[in-house]
Amino acid sequence: MNASVSRNTVVKIFLLSVFTLLLAGMAVAQKPAPLTGPTTTTRTATTFATTTPSDPGVRGGVSGSGNSLSGLSSDETNFFNAARSRFQEVDSVTGTAVDASGKLEAGVGLGPRFNGNSCAQCHAFPAVGGSSPVTVNPQVALATLNGATNTLPKFIHSPGPVREVRFINNPDGTADGGVHDLFTITGRTDAPGCNISQDAFDTQNANGNAIARIPTPTFGLGLVELTSDTTLTNDANNANNANNGISGTFNHSGNDGTITRFGWKAQNKSLLIFAGEAYNVEQGVSNELFPQERDETPGCQFNSLPEDTTNLTNGFNSGSNASDFAADTVNFAGFMRLLAAPTAAAPTASSTRGQQTFISVGCALCHVQSHTTVAKTSVSNQGNVTYSPWSDFSTHLMGDGLYDGVTQGIVGTEHFRTAPLWGVGQRSFFLHDGRTNNLLTAIQAHSSNGSEANTVISNFNLLSASQQQDVLNFLRSL
Repeated sequence: MNASVSRNTVVKIFLLSVFTLLLAGMAVAQKPAPLTGPTTTTRTATTFATTTPSDPGVRGGVSGSGNSLSGLSSDETNFFNAARSRFQEVDSVTGTAVDASGKLEAGVGLGPRFNGNSCAQCHAFPAVGGSSPVTVNPQVALATLNGATNTLPKFIHSPGPVREVRFINNPDGTADGGVHDLFTITGRTDAPGCNISQDAFDTQNANGNAIARIPTPTFGLGLVELTSDTTLTNDANNANNANNGISGTFNHSGNDGTITRFGWKAQNKSLLIFAGEAYNVEQGVSNELFPQERDETPGCQFNSLPEDTTNLTNGFNSGSNASDFAADTVNFAGFMRLLAAPTAAAPTASSTRGQQTFISVGCALCHVQSHTTVAKTSVSNQGNVTYSPWSDFSTHLMGDGLYDGVTQGIVGTEHFRTAPLWGVGQRSFFLHDGRTNNLLTAIQAHSSNGSEANTVISNFNLLSASQQQDVLNFLRSL
């Protein structure tokens, strides 16, 4: 008896080990689709349709974004205006270069490797603080600005989304996941003697080792920062989640254990951390939060470190001492913190029906409509404010169709934070890598092997064409 049990146990362990190895092999073999330009292909979703629903496209009219929160004090308003100017500041290596129009690039610290030379270059549309510009991708001209000798990767083009690139694995097969900046300062007139090469982006992309992220809009994020963990957790706990296969996971800080909520995988805890990391990673500017250069190649170091610091004297005279003495990173975070939420368009009969349908098919189980800020806040008149981001700020398993091979915090390779939908009516590029500019295509991409959204997308597919059109009209009204 004991010998029989022992043999059976050994066999089970052996079979389990083989199965585990097979699964591991499948995970290693999985690769994301190569990065391309945004597709406008639509997929007709239902056999009941008599006409094909279509994305109405970027909503025209006056932008409902880019203003400050209502109810701010005069000091806060002055700080917001000054901080917005700092957010738009253009960086060069030493603060002495001029652009093609002859304007001084006064910011200091660009490079040695970078993706952009200004926060507002990437966060541009439909107003400062938003996402990728629509018609012109500024990264195209940036590649050779001031004499730089960069070659554009094939997936960076105009029109097209601003992108940052991560590699899934290192050459030795170990996990990478970090940002590989597109450009170097080699050849720039303000970087004499620097000689470093770009990574082989097109080769990495062709080999399925490159994934991309596009800029996330920053409108209304101060309200998100002022929302308690308890509120987010309670708002995400819907009794219908399990019935629809939904089981979101909040990303958490590895230090204090609280919910992190900013970035494509909700990897950043606060807007200040978000700003400091982006300044260092996207523009190459060392700062008080990230004080080292990412590339320490001799001959490419031109400034004292960190390059962005608290100012001991006022060199700006903007009308806000708080802004003038603060570091760029504090200004960037303050600007985002005081940005108002996007304003939706006036509802129509179709968009009103679409909102009801969006909720009834289950989309709002993840895209939670509203949250409320904490009662006591340090920002004037922002306590107990109910806002509507249409996101639970949790992360969800999105299946192998959106697999990106990168783990951040406790969030795995197929997980992404629920993208807030406020302002989506005036956005042009969708999904984490900007692969489409068509909302219907983006909706259908939520469904793939292993996705938590499969049941909800199945419900959407059963709608009539007119009902689907109502949903699209609702989303474009946001």
